[in-house]
Amino acid sequence: MANVTDLQTKYSKLAQEYSKLRAQNQVLKKGVVDEQANSTSLKEQLKQRDQSLRKQEQEMDSLSFRNQQLAKRVELLQEELAVSEAKGKKGKSKGDSPSQHGMQTQNVFDEDLQKKIEENERLHIQFYEADEQHKRQEAELKSRLQELEKNSEQHQAVVDGLTTKYMETIERLQSDKARLEVKAQTLEREAKECRLRTEECQQQLRRCQSELNKQVKQSSSVIQEKVPFNDTKFSDYNSLNVPPHNRRHQLKARDVAGQALSFIQDLVAALLNFHSYTEQRVHIYPLDSSIEQISPLNQKFSQYLHENAAYVRPLEDSFLQLHQSITEDTVTVLETVVKLKSFADNFSSYTHFLQKILPYQLKSLEEECEAPLCTAALRVKNQELQSDMKRITSMFEKLQNYINLLASLSVRQDAMPQSSTSAVFTQLAGCLHILHDTVKEMSKHYNQKAGLEQELPTVTQKLCTTTECLLGSLGSLNSSTGKIATFFSNNLDFFTSTGYSPRGSTAALNPLQAESMLSNKKKAAAYIHAIRKPRPQSVPYKEALSNRRVLTSSTESREGLTQQVQQSQEKIARLEQEKEHWLLEAQLGKVRLEKENQRIVDLETQLAAALGGSPNSQTAAASTLAQSHEEAETEPKAAGKETTLCTSLVGMLCTTPTVEHVGDEESREHLIKTHYMMRVGELTTQLQISDSKAVHFHSECRALAKRLAIAEKSREALSEEVKLANQNITRLQDELATTKRSYEDQLSMMSDHLCSMNETLSKQREEIDTLKLGNKGNTKKNKGR
Repeated sequence: MANVTDLQTKYSKLAQEYSKLRAQNQVLKKGVVDEQANSTSLKEQLKQRDQSLRKQEQEMDSLSFRNQQLAKRVELLQEELAVSEAKGKKGKSKGDSPSQHGMQTQNVFDEDLQKKIEENERLHIQFYEADEQHKRQEAELKSRLQELEKNSEQHQAVVDGLTTKYMETIERLQSDKARLEVKAQTLEREAKECRLRTEECQQQLRRCQSELNKQVKQSSSVIQEKVPFNDTKFSDYNSLNVPPHNRRHQLKARDVAGQALSFIQDLVAALLNFHSYTEQRVHIYPLDSSIEQISPLNQKFSQYLHENAAYVRPLEDSFLQLHQSITEDTVTVLETVVKLKSFADNFSSYTHFLQKILPYQLKSLEEECEAPLCTAALRVKNQELQSDMKRITSMFEKLQNYINLLASLSVRQDAMPQSSTSAVFTQLAGCLHILHDTVKEMSKHYNQKAGLEQELPTVTQKLCTTTECLLGSLGSLNSSTGKIATFFSNNLDFFTSTGYSPRGSTAALNPLQAESMLSNKKKAAAYIHAIRKPRPQSVPYKEALSNRRVLTSSTESREGLTQQVQQSQEKIARLEQEKEHWLLEAQLGKVRLEKENQRIVDLETQLAAALGGSPNSQTAAASTLAQSHEEAETEPKAAGKETTLCTSLVGMLCTTPTVEHVGDEESREHLIKTHYMMRVGELTTQLQISDSKAVHFHSECRALAKRLAIAEKSREALSEEVKLANQNITRLQDELATTKRSYEDQLSMMSDHLCSMNETLSKQREEIDTLKLGNKGNTKKNKGR
């Protein structure tokens, strides 16, 4: 059922993601449609602006043409004016009426010309302004059109990417849906099977309950008849019963005791160092014992401090014994931990030691204040240290009281109520924290005091080193007390928990009977261990019968096997003899082969000398070769006159001696000479062929070396190109990752906005539906009225 619910939740999550992606896709489609509409509107605006520009250009052309006409007319008028002026000069002598008429016409022409000039200027200004405005608008529209085209391309790329991504997600979701449907079907079948199994288990449980009830009745009747009394009713008898073993509690107790042991060891080391360095400081300051005698008070104080190990070391030893007493098999509670009493006694003795040395310590600090070079600041610090010492001693006394209370539970049952143990542990944790704070304050004051003592003129290097060591011991004491306090606070729940109690009751164990209970536990464990010893393995009856049949059949076939073994041993001995014989034969053949190889080498050297020498030497070499050949042939002739075969690196000669050719030595020598000459010619041709092949191979090797160098250079160039290509690839991948991240951020923002809008829309629809329902209800009520 849990798998079905998980699948339903996963399917609902997938459906929500699919709806979210579908809504994002719709928003993006709407955005793309809006952008396309904007781009079309801008294109239409651009067309309108082009049309207006063309109209303005046409008007400009018409105005320029009109301007030219006006200019021509002005020129004509100026010419007419000049002609009229000339005529006026000639006709001055005439009457006043024509001159007045000419002046009036001249004034009319001037006014007309002035108006035309002003109109021309105004048209020029309008044309210039219109041209500038048109250029500016055209540039703005072009820049805006480019931006819109870029935005549309980017949006189109984003839409394409999102469509592909959404298609992939849709396909993946469909495949997941199909897989989940199949899985749901299988889970439904499993659920049906589980229901059947649960029904069967319930039936078995009913049968078991009925059987157990019968057994309980029988056992209760037997107990009432046979058992004389019930020991769990009496606390004294019940405390002797072994409680149920809690292995987890024992392991936790041993782990906690081990951690506490390490912290106690650190505390003991810090206390030893603190007391020892305090003793050294008493011998150095305010009076140096090597120069003059210290005061009797400081002598007594140093004597007591010298005995600190006798009080501090037993703390570690007793706690180590306590840790060793806690094992996995024991029962670890306050009533059974007897070794805690010895630790409490040692802690009490150390507390008495602190109380004994406290007045001497206070007096020693007062003596330091009475020194002639002691400043007011040093006196204040000594007073603060005195108060710190008193507080530390009082805190150790409180710890002693709480530890004695806890340790007394292993001696007397009525030492402390069981309900008060948690309060004691809580107070003990608080005291440890206060002790840590006090030690921290004392370390701080000692640091300040050491800094003031460094400024004194009479301070020695010995005092400085001792003070530094004392400060180091205080630091370690501060860290160890802090660790103990935090450790105790962290494990306070474990300390206050009840790990064991007698069977059938919640009362605490009786410490007087704890030893008897532990002995009973050991006896019971030994008995269970003895019962659980594995029995010796026995052979089943059927297997023993089959083994007997095998033994009888094996005794019958033993004689046949012994005969086969004897025959195989004889065969092995015979084969060993043959092996030794053939080994000897192989050694002899190897010796003969070495002799023959040596003889062939000698013959080759003689042949080489014969080829390099004169004809006489060649004949001599041939004669020596013939002699050696005759010597080689004497051995087979001694065995019988059969076919002789002479083989060597020089060649192979096969002769069949007969009675007629035995004495014909000259023909034989001639045959040998012709044979060796032919062989020498063949060897020279082979040598020439090998020389030509060597030259050819040498030239090929040189060509291959050149090609290898060229290939190395090309490989280096290609490696550089590959490096550059890899750098470009990494750069492009980084750019792609940044762009992808930015697009994903934009998409996430848009999807979140869309989701918020969908939520608001759904809320508004719900409110509208509720209002509609309310209005319908009101209208029905009104109609009813």
